Amino acid sequence: MSSTTVESTPSPRGAESRAQRSGNGSSSGPGPSFLRVLNSEFIKFRTLLSTLILLGSTVVVMVGFGALSAWGTGQFSEAAAQDPEVAARLAAQGGDIAVSVPTSGIAFAQLILGSLGVLLMSSEFTTGMARSTFAAVPKRIPAFAAKLVVVVLTSFVITAASTLVAGLVSVPILDNYGLGLDLGSSQSVKLLVVNSIYVAAVAAIGMALGTLIRNSAGGIMSLVGLFFVAPIAFQLIPGDFFVEARKYLPGNTVDPLTAVEHVPDTLEAWQAGLVLGAWVVVPVLLAAILLKKRDV
Repeated sequence: MSSTTVESTPSPRGAESRAQRSGNGSSSGPGPSFLRVLNSEFIKFRTLLSTLILLGSTVVVMVGFGALSAWGTGQFSEAAAQDPEVAARLAAQGGDIAVSVPTSGIAFAQLILGSLGVLLMSSEFTTGMARSTFAAVPKRIPAFAAKLVVVVLTSFVITAASTLVAGLVSVPILDNYGLGLDLGSSQSVKLLVVNSIYVAAVAAIGMALGTLIRNSAGGIMSLVGLFFVAPIAFQLIPGDFFVEARKYLPGNTVDPLTAVEHVPDTLEAWQAGLVLGAWVVVPVLLAAILLKKRDV
């Protein structure tokens, strides 16, 4: 009796299930593709009460400081009208002292959204959620990249929207003092876009710090030290080195990027852009590498 060997052909269903388990980006079935990871991170992001509080605080602070700055600018213009010397200095600046009013709260927005970036990643480790996150996404980098996309885009949109609302609130206040604010002017648009990009960059730096330090308090304090303490310390410490090094701190890159004309003893606009980019890219790459290598 001869035995007949029957070759089994893999069923399409089996091949499909194996492709689904592989979790590659092109799979249309279940699996941790990047779009699914991005969607899950966005759901986590928008359902946390702390996130909503921080985003709402950013809007309130930006709009509130915009209104307060508009009132202060109006008071200053009235006082300057009675002082010919101050009025001459204002005329030398082109008289456009109101253009920066909508972005007067950026210093606080960068702190709030930078802290949000820290918390977005550090909370994964302090709560133990990182075990579940990286069990679902074993490669880890897609989850890290998805969080980065969410926090950067959200920070940009919130800052831009808050700046616009602050401008709309400031316009009638400035009108009472005879000051005009054209929100559609090239300088106003430039300030809105550049400051929004800057705050998004700060949020990315904050997320990198949260990944590296894995502690919310430590990450936020490092962020505060980098953006608030270091510029003051570099200004107080005598020496040409600290005078020059202060230009390369991330918090001092936004003014050269938004200046109408180059200010002496500051970076050129393209130099400031490269410096800010380096401050974002280097910590983010280092955080991604260490996230991949370190235990959860």
